Amino acid sequence: MKLMRLGISIILLSLLVIMFTGCQPEFVPGTYIDDMGRGVSIDKIPQRIVSHVPSITETLFALGLEERVVGVSDYCDYPEEAKLKPSVGNYFNPTIELIVALEPDLVLTDGHSESIKGLEALGINFFVIDPKDIEGILKDIELLGKITGVERKAKALVSDMNGILAQVVSQVENAPRVRVFYVFDATDLNNPWTAGPGSFVDSLITMAGGENIAAQAQGAWVQFSIEQLVSSDPEIIMIDASMGTAVVSEEELRAHPAWQGVTAVKQDRIYRVDGDLVNRSGPRIIQGLEEMAEIIHPELFTTEVLGKELAY
Repeated sequence: MKLMRLGISIILLSLLVIMFTGCQPEFVPGTYIDDMGRGVSIDKIPQRIVSHVPSITETLFALGLEERVVGVSDYCDYPEEAKLKPSVGNYFNPTIELIVALEPDLVLTDGHSESIKGLEALGINFFVIDPKDIEGILKDIELLGKITGVERKAKALVSDMNGILAQVVSQVENAPRVRVFYVFDATDLNNPWTAGPGSFVDSLITMAGGENIAAQAQGAWVQFSIEQLVSSDPEIIMIDASMGTAVVSEEELRAHPAWQGVTAVKQDRIYRVDGDLVNRSGPRIIQGLEEMAEIIHPELFTTEVLGKELAY
């Protein structure tokens, strides 16, 4: 009898725990620390949000907050619905008057626009989201979930992203590293710009089973001399493309005498990569990882391996 009572007590306690945690509010008023180290007081769930940063806008839509987004920038082009929102102008220098006219209770920024910082004097809260690495992206998605009252949805999204990330990393763990050169800007084919340490691209190449030949460069975005390129002899060249338009055509690379000497050109392993997937610090960064993994190790990745969809 005592054992039965004990068992019933444990069951009741478990039910109470489940009920309590299930009723936990997703939003807790308070001071939240943004990526600039500022303490920002958020006392109620934001209902009118302005985001002039494409990656932040993408994250808001992925979290199902599109109805609360009242303003974006001209550069916020994904998803398609984002283009229908009122524009506050340029990403780099949004128009403060337009932002104020939308009466936002929260403005989200990456902190790179000086004009945005003037909102504080106008009594408009702004919050900086500016992750520096893949881990930071995941943490900031959860942080956005907390300050907007959709923490559970944010956690679910991050869980899905982590699952795919772990799957890719595990798949390439024992595969040989393939030398990769990422072309960010090749206006000058003798001194192309590429992604170095500290860039999302560098991290993604490594996670996807590649070896970024610019991994030891002095900065996230650097120019590589043609001599460095030839001596590093990349086996794969990835060309940054936006809206399908590459920064340089494959034909231009093949026509250049020096580029003709590298293995990637000889073996015709030149690929376009959607720059928005690998440069924007939002949920689609995981799609960028998948795309790179398929390019670097096509023998390891099939539809079955990379078939999981994110929860948005």
